[in-house]
Amino acid sequence: MAQVLRPNTTGSLLATDGKAHPVQDTFLLVTLVLGIAAFVTALVSQGLHLVSSWTGLVGIFTGAYGQFISVTTRQRFGLILGLGASAVGFFLGMAHGGLFGGIVGG
Repeated sequence: MAQVLRPNTTGSLLATDGKAHPVQDTFLLVTLVLGIAAFVTALVSQGLHLVSSWTGLVGIFTGAYGQFISVTTRQRFGLILGLGASAVGFFLGMAHGGLFGGIVGG
């Protein structure tokens, strides 16, 4: 066999290259939290459309920048999950009333 299997001794679930990536991991965590918040608030009530649309929009931007600076595949996988949840929350929030809730243009 050409390759030897080695156990992951880095101790981190996100850093597969053995190095610490605190900035990338922070963007991953923020994107996941914002995505979950946007998704849950969009599904719970139509009255929370301001929260879901704004958290979804910020989650999309943090996830996009996180993808730009990500180093490992595990980070990218988590960022895609957060981006997807943020996008669903954002779009449902927009469908239920938008970013400004009828204050502007309503």
